[in-house]
Amino acid sequence: MTNEEIHQLAQRLRIDSIRAADAAQSGHPTSSMSAADLMAVLMARHLRYDYDDPENANNDHLIFSKGHASPLVYAMFAAAGAITDEELLTFRKFGSRLEGHPTPVLPWIDVATGSLGQGMPIAAGIALCARDLDRLPYRVWTLCGDSEMAEGSVWEAVEHAGKEGLDNLVVIVDVNRLGQRGETMHGWNLHSYADRARASGWSAIEIDGHDIAAIDRAFSEAEATADRPTMIVARTIKGYGASETADQPGKHGQPLKDPQKAIQELGDVGPVHVEVAKPESAGAPHRFDEDASVALPSYEVGGDPVPTRKAFGSGLAGLMQRRGDVVALDGEVGNSTHLEDVLAKTPERYFEVYIAEQMMMAEAVGFQVRGWTPFAATFAAFLSRAYDFVRMAVISEAKLCLNGSHAGVSIGEDGPSQMALEDLAEFRALGDSVVLYPCDPNQTVKLVQEMADQPGISYLRSSRSGMPTIYGPDEAFRIGGSKVVRESDDDQVTLIGAGVTLHEALKAAEALAGDGINARVIDVYSVKPIDHETLAAASAATGGRLVVAEDHWPEGGLGDAVLSTFADSDERPRVVKLGVDHLPGSGKGAELLHDCGIDADAIVAAARRLASLGPQLARPATAGAS
Repeated sequence: MTNEEIHQLAQRLRIDSIRAADAAQSGHPTSSMSAADLMAVLMARHLRYDYDDPENANNDHLIFSKGHASPLVYAMFAAAGAITDEELLTFRKFGSRLEGHPTPVLPWIDVATGSLGQGMPIAAGIALCARDLDRLPYRVWTLCGDSEMAEGSVWEAVEHAGKEGLDNLVVIVDVNRLGQRGETMHGWNLHSYADRARASGWSAIEIDGHDIAAIDRAFSEAEATADRPTMIVARTIKGYGASETADQPGKHGQPLKDPQKAIQELGDVGPVHVEVAKPESAGAPHRFDEDASVALPSYEVGGDPVPTRKAFGSGLAGLMQRRGDVVALDGEVGNSTHLEDVLAKTPERYFEVYIAEQMMMAEAVGFQVRGWTPFAATFAAFLSRAYDFVRMAVISEAKLCLNGSHAGVSIGEDGPSQMALEDLAEFRALGDSVVLYPCDPNQTVKLVQEMADQPGISYLRSSRSGMPTIYGPDEAFRIGGSKVVRESDDDQVTLIGAGVTLHEALKAAEALAGDGINARVIDVYSVKPIDHETLAAASAATGGRLVVAEDHWPEGGLGDAVLSTFADSDERPRVVKLGVDHLPGSGKGAELLHDCGIDADAIVAAARRLASLGPQLARPATAGAS
């Protein structure tokens, strides 16, 4: 296409962005209009993508980090012939694939965007995947808005991509000056972005984002640059091309009042079709060696206590030798999470992301875009920094295997800043997530294997302190299951724990037996999905007397998971929840468990009270009952 033809394509992209938003009577046409020239040049001359074969491993990747500019994405799909004009005008309507912000319900969309500051880090992850995992020459392009450049996750990605020298990554910053409510932090100061990128090892190019020739030269320079990523910082005008919107504040996130006038000002360009070039490479993604004969680590029942964090690292190292698709990402705590075991065995699939948890999660999302199975691990408390990335990963239908170690007051002297006491609630709240909390090393190893085959988000909580091995290496653990580790025919109360508190429940059961009170003990290692059948049977057998102990705040954790399983039951038990009920301090793990009322002593006291009350099963009151 000639420069003039590309200009006409850009005008059509603007027109279709206006039309889509007008049909929906909502959306962000002005944010789309500013970047139309940039995307028109990309489509016409630089993108390598087969829209008929979106699964082609050699396709370039284009991620709209400014996901609110979705009208432009969809206008590009229409210009490429991937969607019809009729579908374009279903934008934001119920049942349409063209949602308000892009999601992978469309086969040409890699990940959901719309939470600003995420698309660029994920793009960096895909670029690293291209070089070190797939080992293919595809390029990764991402369009960012200038408002989102205030997000810390963007600069985590800038540093990481610069350090890695990702010359297959091109970031295009659409500097249109106007954000949602006024001018952005740096306005049209292009140097403020470019200089910081250069300081992190990038090539940075400042251009007029409405000059077709300048855009083309910048993209060509980016493609020719070796050993470093490129940031193209483009000065643009928001709502460009229409007098109603061009550089006008207060126009963000709304359709035009006079779309027909704007379309006439843009030249009333009719539909333009662009033949996007297909990938030149036909290579296959790299595959790593596998050895199914590698033995997984196993531990002797009754042997020395082993921290489940250590079993996690050892188990993952064994899994990665068996399976070539599994990769590991470390938040610079591999000597604590024991990902160093992975580094020793499969260094080519170990990725150090440093103390940048948002970038770590974005990189994991990028890897799974290309079909790899990522395990990412750090202290559970620090995963809260990356929680929005995990939330968006659910919308992307991403597969992530996450390990949060050093959880709960049982970590001891480090104090409350390091004690994740909300992580079970965080991960339970995610749609279709799996939440696991093993209590011994053999169980941990088995659950790591289960996670690798699980779709969606799976989270394993591991502990710092050593714990007794109570299960043999041949014991099976299914997601959604539990284990009854102690029972009799005349149990009077059920004690429920997971992880650290499972061992406290076993101690409590021994103490209660001395008082003539038989206690059933259940290890609810699968916090979500939870084993309703086993819990219901235990409740019926023990007269509806249940005690749950957890090393977690009382809200949203194991206790609430147990309560939820009885919410719609015809007969409901009495459930006593023992959780961390005040802000803990530093101390020995045993001291803190006792101080917070979640140790064996507290469980014994609660069980004695319940046992003295007689059967507790009750039918819920019916509506209108007096």
